[in-house]
Amino acid sequence: MQTVFTGPVYVVRDNIDTDQIISAQFLNLVPTIPEEYEKLGSYALAGLPESLYPIRYVKEGQLDSDYPIVVAGKNFGCGSSREHAPIALGSAKGRIILAESFARIFFRNSVATGELYPCEITERLCDTLKTGDVVTVDLDAATVTVQATGKVFHFKPLGDVRPVVDAGGLFNYARKSGMIPAQ
Repeated sequence: MQTVFTGPVYVVRDNIDTDQIISAQFLNLVPTIPEEYEKLGSYALAGLPESLYPIRYVKEGQLDSDYPIVVAGKNFGCGSSREHAPIALGSAKGRIILAESFARIFFRNSVATGELYPCEITERLCDTLKTGDVVTVDLDAATVTVQATGKVFHFKPLGDVRPVVDAGGLFNYARKSGMIPAQ
């Protein structure tokens, strides 16, 4: 199981809602159909205003993002209960969200789907980092290291959430731990 992730970050601010993460017009895509799951990723964070975010999370015509790590401010994933939001980010090859705080349902959906590690940072990184900065996230140590400076930041340990995301979501975890029969 991968425990260390290194890559460029995509930085957003406070109150990024699920409509900005995946616009309602794309909710007709069914994540359990592989072609539609892939397509969802191409629309991840496409609802962000271009005036504030001129660099797109997923470049036009691509299915995957160049940014496996998203850095956010407060209340990431607010707005609705759509589980398409973490699925779209995961489909785009996002792996980790480092946010000051999460909307409860987005956090839950990230864990339940197994798409993302929702890491609650203890400092406001969205004011420190800019899109494209490279960091290393160590899930075991609960640290974020900025490659250019060596500065280390911390996030709250994932605790019981970690094995569920590691397993690929709630149902896979339940099967692996014997809570429900394996298929």
